[in-house]
Amino acid sequence: MTEADLSNWATAQEITVRVTPKASRNRITVEAGQVWVYVTTVPEGGKANAAVQKLLAKALGVAKSQLTLVRGQTSRDKTFKIVRSQD
Repeated sequence: MTEADLSNWATAQEITVRVTPKASRNRITVEAGQVWVYVTTVPEGGKANAAVQKLLAKALGVAKSQLTLVRGQTSRDKTFKIVRSQD
């Protein structure tokens, strides 16, 4: 697996990811059009969701405040809405 190139999602309004918590290292991969996010944090009290949000924001080049979790609060499959600032 290679590090993800999220340029295809750079202009998207939503991004759906599959999360693996308690991974050996933080990383994002893309396999067969599916974005996989691996985070080292545990899925307790929203810690893993926050880590996913931070990692995705960095990969997409947006502030983490511009990503909102809209589906999958307690699921491995999550959908984030990307809110872009108006210039």
